Amino acid sequence: MHSRKLHGAGLGFRRELLAELEAGVPEAVNFFELAPENWAGMGGRSARQLRVFTERYPFVCHGLSLSLGGMLPLDSALLRQTRAFMLEHGIDLYTEHLSWSNDAGQLYDLLPLPCTSEAVRWTAARIRQAQDVLGRRIGIENASYYVAPPGAEMGEAEFIRAVVEEADCLLHLDVNNILVNARNFGFDPFRFLHDLPLERTCYIHVAGHYTEPDGLLIDTHGAEVIDDVWALLEAAYRRTGVVPTCLERDFHFPPLAELGAEVAQIARLQARAGTLLAVTA
Repeated sequence: MHSRKLHGAGLGFRRELLAELEAGVPEAVNFFELAPENWAGMGGRSARQLRVFTERYPFVCHGLSLSLGGMLPLDSALLRQTRAFMLEHGIDLYTEHLSWSNDAGQLYDLLPLPCTSEAVRWTAARIRQAQDVLGRRIGIENASYYVAPPGAEMGEAEFIRAVVEEADCLLHLDVNNILVNARNFGFDPFRFLHDLPLERTCYIHVAGHYTEPDGLLIDTHGAEVIDDVWALLEAAYRRTGVVPTCLERDFHFPPLAELGAEVAQIARLQARAGTLLAVTA
């Protein structure tokens, strides 16, 4: 199947939204994102429903369980299955989290990596291995976390840069994750954004989060995007240019029209960024 050019603003493809999407996709949605673990190998009605959309829209594969920083061998079967799935549906981009998520079994959480030179070498080698199997460069996403591993030899932004350069991969930028970590650990999100290897950005996420009574932010993808996250997205576009950007929503789904309005906000910021970049060029 021929791939379709990824551009503009997108939405996570969730089964909970399928009935509404089949009735009509919001005009602002240019592409969809899915987790290949949830769709590859599926047959029957689910496969037919997905095919209707992949024949009309570009898609992105965003992995959940590869555990790029973990100690267990990479799941080569999953990688081969993902490659075949991407070829079948004409999907060009695969991204995963810069984290680990298994230890004698799947932990179903994305845990942070120690910011050390050893972790850089280990993780970069596994990213290169994944790229070899998939036959393409992948994007790695800056993850949210709630405890900082001890023994850090460098800051997180420096660690991300080192991994990306050592692996010769791309950056999947999540601006909500930056804000969540900045609020929880007390650093400047705009400074952190500036220090990332933004020249390698291939893809961006925005999402909502939940604030605990004690002020702790939890990266839930279950609420509206707040103004501070939109501001970070605008700042990112000034450095990256207009990059394909997806709205994540994993539960507490509002009516599709409300999600479409948030996707339209992404599109407005992209249009504004494109105008500003054209003026300053």
